[in-house]
Amino acid sequence: MADIVGDDTLRILWERLRAGRGDATFLEFQSREGAVSCYTYRAFDDEINRTANLFLSLGVQAGERVAVQMHTCPEFMLCLFGLAKIGAVAVPMNEQYKAEEAAFVLERTGATCAVVEAEFAELYATLAATERYLPKGLLIARAPEGVDGWPPAALERLRQGGAVRCFDGERAAQPSLLTELRPLSSNDPVEIIFTSGTTAAPKGVVLTHANLLYSGVYGCWETSLTASDRLLTTMPACHSNFQLAALTPVLVAGATLIVVEKYSASRFWQQVVSYRATVTQCVAMMLRTLLMQPVAVNERNHCLREVLYFLSVTDEEKEAFEERFDVRLMNTYGSTESVCWVLTDPPVGPRRWPSVGRPGFGYEVRIMGDDGTEAPVGEAGEIQVKGVRGRTIMAEYFNDPEATARTFTEDGWLRTGDRGYRDADGWFFFVDRKANMIKRAGENISTTEIENVLMEHPAIDEAAVIGVDDPIRDQAVKAFVLPVAGASLGVEDVRGWCADRLADFKVPSFVEFVEKFPRTCSLKIEKKLLR
Repeated sequence: MADIVGDDTLRILWERLRAGRGDATFLEFQSREGAVSCYTYRAFDDEINRTANLFLSLGVQAGERVAVQMHTCPEFMLCLFGLAKIGAVAVPMNEQYKAEEAAFVLERTGATCAVVEAEFAELYATLAATERYLPKGLLIARAPEGVDGWPPAALERLRQGGAVRCFDGERAAQPSLLTELRPLSSNDPVEIIFTSGTTAAPKGVVLTHANLLYSGVYGCWETSLTASDRLLTTMPACHSNFQLAALTPVLVAGATLIVVEKYSASRFWQQVVSYRATVTQCVAMMLRTLLMQPVAVNERNHCLREVLYFLSVTDEEKEAFEERFDVRLMNTYGSTESVCWVLTDPPVGPRRWPSVGRPGFGYEVRIMGDDGTEAPVGEAGEIQVKGVRGRTIMAEYFNDPEATARTFTEDGWLRTGDRGYRDADGWFFFVDRKANMIKRAGENISTTEIENVLMEHPAIDEAAVIGVDDPIRDQAVKAFVLPVAGASLGVEDVRGWCADRLADFKVPSFVEFVEKFPRTCSLKIEKKLLR
């Protein structure tokens, strides 16, 4: 099928960038320690080629899966593009994975080797020692003084799991020109991103070269990105927020990507100012913690044109943020499966908060009622997306045809599992994740609605609500509450606050106070760990 991507691949994209933007700055990277490193497009492409040649030297074949677990850093991107150039498939591992979660992904994908940061090395060596995983061994990246500089006992434990190599040292020894040009198609898989699994076991979303290239074209349209732009992100590299809404749009535009390895509420806005960022990304937790910081005299002296934002804060929080920092939020909705933010505020013209916008180019969106027919204007139902598999939406769930079949309707629409509605003018509004619905005695209850009420309490800093088993009513409502530091708050205070604002059946039956919340690498509260 003919589309804007054609049969281009990521390898072709980098060839064009090298020829047309070779001396321009591609990446400015600030590590968690504060060290800054910069790369031109030509210099970074040299390192990608060295990385690709390293994988070739290990015998990595086209279609072979390679696991990558690193914090957000240049080395992660080198692996992603190095594997793409030789037709292999990257498997980004959530930076918070523990042994059981990592084993699940390795088992599912059959990854033959892994590139991991030093802090994850022993975890993977332990898995490799079972003789079930990583037959081609382990490459350790970002290792001070290389692998040979490690304590002998630790190195021996690693080598018990098989071959151990120093990624940085061996990459540096490779030539900067690609030694083998394998046939590539835009429909070839380039990576498998596992969903965060906040409520269930993660599934591997297969993305192709066309998917990543299309996300770049779409992101350039969405934010009016050009080669003169500077996009700053603190999103985790393993997540689609980073890859599909920041990295690929920057590449397609030939712009500059500013990557801050670790988000800090006390430093972030000054980084936006000092790096002269024109576009940045923000999620609800960031917005709220930024509002808690002391006002700086120069905080409105920035170059921002857009703040890409992903759901869901109160009207008061949005207004306070935009007024204080002199910016506007670009509200959006999408998922890894949909590839792009299929519903988005338009880059020009009016916006209609709290709408998540209208369908962007290349997509259709509909609201389907529980009766299997399209819901009328103003009535909530499931958000479904029409695109082209492997082009504008994911190709499939890896090695999971049953889950893939469940995710698509008979007429080819992607079921998101999320609920929303549209108004008479074609603006869409997000209601809730399907996974956030509680069924209590026949009543559907939105956990987000209760969470929003709880967050309005002056003594509550953050809240999460889940359904728990109830032998009579199917489910009961349980609220987890993080109080404001120093606040005095009791269970009945919380229940009374809700009772004054919600129907009786929505009032939490159980309240538990917490000191912190478990989070995914994309900073969402990991509700499955609250159960």
